Amino acid sequence: MKKHKKLKIAAGILCLLLIIAIPLCYYLIYISYNHLTVNTYDIKSQKIEATSGENLKFVVVGDLHDNTFNDNDDKLVQTIKAQNPDFIIADGDILNDDSKNPDIAMSFIKRLVKIAPVYYALGNHELEYMQNQKSEDLLDEIKSTGAILLEQKYKDIKVKGVPVRIGGMYGYAFDPNGTTKKADMGDGIYDFLKDFENTSSYKIMMSHRPDSFIFGEASKAWDIDLVVSSHDHGGQVVFPFLGGFYGGDQGYFPEYIHGLYNKDKMNILISSGLGSNKQKLPRFNNVPEVMVVNLSK
Repeated sequence: MKKHKKLKIAAGILCLLLIIAIPLCYYLIYISYNHLTVNTYDIKSQKIEATSGENLKFVVVGDLHDNTFNDNDDKLVQTIKAQNPDFIIADGDILNDDSKNPDIAMSFIKRLVKIAPVYYALGNHELEYMQNQKSEDLLDEIKSTGAILLEQKYKDIKVKGVPVRIGGMYGYAFDPNGTTKKADMGDGIYDFLKDFENTSSYKIMMSHRPDSFIFGEASKAWDIDLVVSSHDHGGQVVFPFLGGFYGGDQGYFPEYIHGLYNKDKMNILISSGLGSNKQKLPRFNNVPEVMVVNLSK
């Protein structure tokens, strides 16, 4: 076969592949911002013994990044409501650091509060938004929705007769050397964690970044039953057979990126989130997630 003919065949094959690949890529990006999936995780603990014999159920949402799903979040809110949760965790980055205002995020949280109690943890975008605005008014706006904002704070509640302690913390649960020496940890973090773990209740820590607990000796040092995180968007780009592409401090193809992990004596639950801010790469093959957690004995 002459070289010229081979080149024509090769060009034809390449064109065919492009014809297939371009709409496929568009579709995989589209569903990563506009579709929804519900993933359920069952976690057992001897501390969970509801008086009614039922499971405790809560929903985790995070990384909305002002995404409205082209319907003012109506389908998202109805999907959450259909789970009939005992409470809801909003795990940070509900808005963007460059949002003109927090209206989309606060409207969403107000609607969630009508479904169940909402516990809100700060993400990096809430913190950066306040820095950009040179104001901490956002904290009052979050509280005004009826959500319970927890940053280096916790709240003791009872759910179906089961005592639960829910806390929130953005900082790292270890010092720069990976240890947990009080003098080298961030302001107030050591004392907060020591106080937080001092209970027989089931302990849930909202920590926007999984990095806060997966590095160093944090997962060995702290007596926390469940850490709930988001932040990494499931890797942003999800490759078939390879998984999430990038995970913040963990770098490329991170180990802890999406799902339920048991690390040392700690369960770590990581959501892939509901949206994305402006990134070098868009969400790809990465359907936004509503996470449902069933706690039982």
